[in-house]
Amino acid sequence: MTRAAEAPRVIRSASNPLVVRLRRERREPGAYRHTGELWLEGEHLCDAWLQAGRPVLQQVFSESAWAARSPASLPALAPGAERLLLADALFDSVSQLPSPTGIALRVPLPAAPSPQPGLPTLVLDRLQDPGNVGSLLRTAAAMGLQQVVALAGTVALWSPKVVRAGQGAHLTLRLVEGLAPEALAQLRLPLVAAGSHEAQPLHRVRLPWPLAWVLGHEGQGIAAALRPLCAFTVAIEQPGGQESLNVAVAGAICLYESARQRSMAVGDPAPTAGATAALPPLAR
Repeated sequence: MTRAAEAPRVIRSASNPLVVRLRRERREPGAYRHTGELWLEGEHLCDAWLQAGRPVLQQVFSESAWAARSPASLPALAPGAERLLLADALFDSVSQLPSPTGIALRVPLPAAPSPQPGLPTLVLDRLQDPGNVGSLLRTAAAMGLQQVVALAGTVALWSPKVVRAGQGAHLTLRLVEGLAPEALAQLRLPLVAAGSHEAQPLHRVRLPWPLAWVLGHEGQGIAAALRPLCAFTVAIEQPGGQESLNVAVAGAICLYESARQRSMAVGDPAPTAGATAALPPLAR
């Protein structure tokens, strides 16, 4: 198909309703919750979305990015999707990147699922930093978890900064937002919290699988209401004497330890949730 056959609709007016709307949404990271639409920006993220066969409303280029494209590099869009071309200054005004790349997608927000019992899960309790949350989603996907549950008060999982930090992890994980702590019973999994007080050293604990890892607020840790729901809490020993680790780093260490123990115990029967608290520690 030629470029002429796919000629985009050109927008050069700052008062265009779509441009006005995108500027407004740029200032509100959780806007997708009431618009039902996402703005995805950047070559890697847009390509990942298209390659996954996800639905697209509009593919958006800046004029200079469009001019630099060859017709063969343009992916086919599904029926009903539209290709738009924005003047460079307009694209920059709606971009959510420090250095706009000139390519974006407007896509429908994936349906919000309820928690699925039995899936290895990461539970986020009131985490506030989008970079931390995006990094944790990326690590969870890499380490074999299949579901992320964000409790009420956690930063919006589909906010632009979280999506960028996730680097495509959103496409492989089941994402559930806005739950209350008591809803975690729906997971039907042992909850294991990462903390620093009254906790067993992570490297000496036999972890269950599947499980739900619980990570808490960057400054406050997990909420008091969550503690009784957890089978046990683990701590990461820090020989260097720092008071705490960044939550994304701590989460990565915990998730890696789960994966490591799993790979060493291939063929072993998985522990049951009821027996979790009595699991023996690993040998020193």
